[in-house]
Amino acid sequence: MSSQRPPRPLDDVRVLELGAFLAGPFCGQLLADFGAEVIKVEPPGKGDPMREWGHHRYKGRTLWWPVLARNKKSITIDLRTPEGQALVKRLVPHVDMVLENFRPGTLEEWGLGWEELHALNPGLIMIRVSGFGQTGPYRDKAGFGSIGEAMGGIRAITGFPDRPPTRIGISIGDSLAATFAALGALVALHQRQRSGQGQVVDIGIYEGVLALMESMIPEYQLTGHIRERTGNILPNVAPSNIYPTADGSWFVIGANADTIFTRLAQAMGQPELATDPRFATHQARGEHQAELDDLIAAWTLNYTADQLQVMMDEYGVPAGRIYTAKEMLSDPHFIARQSIIGVHDPDLGEIKMQNVVPRLSATPGGVDWTGPALGQHNREIFTDLLGLTEDDLAMLQAKRVI
Repeated sequence: MSSQRPPRPLDDVRVLELGAFLAGPFCGQLLADFGAEVIKVEPPGKGDPMREWGHHRYKGRTLWWPVLARNKKSITIDLRTPEGQALVKRLVPHVDMVLENFRPGTLEEWGLGWEELHALNPGLIMIRVSGFGQTGPYRDKAGFGSIGEAMGGIRAITGFPDRPPTRIGISIGDSLAATFAALGALVALHQRQRSGQGQVVDIGIYEGVLALMESMIPEYQLTGHIRERTGNILPNVAPSNIYPTADGSWFVIGANADTIFTRLAQAMGQPELATDPRFATHQARGEHQAELDDLIAAWTLNYTADQLQVMMDEYGVPAGRIYTAKEMLSDPHFIARQSIIGVHDPDLGEIKMQNVVPRLSATPGGVDWTGPALGQHNREIFTDLLGLTEDDLAMLQAKRVI
C-alpha cells in the first residue's frame, strides 16, 4: 500500500492475475481499484494484447491499457516453460487469489490447475473466467465475449425489429462476467474468513449476460413469449423513448408513471393529454404508444436539448440528453462527484478516466497509477517477494522465462 494514500478495503489482499484480453483483467481492475495488490503476469517481450487494443493512439500508445491495468503491477513469465510454471508455484503461497481466463484445461496442462495450486495454498481463491465455464459439454470450446453475448440472450434483444441483432457498443459480455467474478471472489473471501479454506469461483461469460435477462426465461416457459428487439422503446411502457430536438440532437424522456405523465403534459402546454382516454392510464398509453410518441416528438422539435432540460427539470420529469465523452467531461454533476478523474501517466501526461465504482463513504477505492510498463515490477516481485538473486534473474532473462 502506498504511504501517500488512505487505507483501502482490499489492501491486505494479493492477487496473481494470469490470462489476457478483457474478461479476466477487468475483474483484476475492479479488485485493484479497492486496494488489492494485483500482480499481472504477462508473456515476456510482448505482454497482454490489450496493450495494443483501442480505437485511437496518443503519442504512439493505445488508451485502453492505462485504464484496464491501472493500479496493477506487471511481471513477465513464460507460462509455457517449466521454469515459468515453477515461478508461479513459488508465488502461489504468497497470494490470496489467482485470477485466470484461459480456455478450461490450459492451466491443468501446465501443471497449474486447481488441485496443484490448492495443495500449495489451502486458503487460495481461484477465479476462473471462461466462455462457457469449467464444466458442461461446451467447456472446451473457444469463447469470446461476443459469443457469450449471443448465447446469453442480449444480442437477440438489442437493436430494431426490422434489422439484424446488433452489438451494444462496448464489450458488455466480458465486463459483466468480470464484475460477477469480482463479486464471487469477495464472497469467497468472506467465506474463507469463517472456514479458512479457499475455493474456485467459476463463471462463463454467457452466464454473466444471462444473469441480467430479467424475466426472459419464465416469460417463455409459462406463456411462450419470446422477447424480440424493440429499438428505443420498452413495449407497452410509454412514454419512454428518445425524441428529436430543434438543434439536431436526441433527448430522452421517461414519463411512464401516471403522475409524471401528468407533469409532462403540463410542461407541453397540453394538460388535456393526461385525461385523454388514450393516455390517461398506464395501459392506455401502452396501447397507443406510437401515437403518443409522435405527439411528444412533434413538441420536442420546437426546442433545443438545453431548453427541454430546463422545462423537464422544472416540472420534475426524468429526462436528459444522450451523452458522449465530451458532455461527460464538462457536466457539473460529473465534476462535483468526481465521476471522472485525472491520473498521471509517465508517457501520456494526465489522462482522464472513469473513477472507481461503487463509492464507499469510509474506505473508498482510488486510482494511483495507470497501466504499468511491461515487466516493470519484475525485480520487486521476484527479489523482494520470492528472494531471487540478481544471478537468478539474469539466468531467467537469458532463457527468456521472464
